[in-house]
Amino acid sequence: MEITEVRIHLRSEERLKAFATITFDNAFVVHNMKVINGNKGLIVCMPSRKIKDGSYKDIAHPITNDFRAKLEEFILKAYDEELDKTGKATVEIPSSESE
Repeated sequence: MEITEVRIHLRSEERLKAFATITFDNAFVVHNMKVINGNKGLIVCMPSRKIKDGSYKDIAHPITNDFRAKLEEFILKAYDEELDKTGKATVEIPSSESE
């Protein structure tokens, strides 16, 4: 399965920086992934829904850490490119090697 398109929809909120839409094999799309400014830099959150107890549960998510890393890499790269296109300042993303 290949990621064939990443669309970034920038937001100007303090923590929520963007929504992402990912297309796989030009045949399957996942909406409402989020780029969040976390405590240690940018993170990607999977789409989720609120359940009865008030907590949130992911409705789509990677099964392996390798695919999660690949997905995050694609999304954060597209996010940075979108910032460059719009002329907004980029946010430095901490290296995962130090974690």
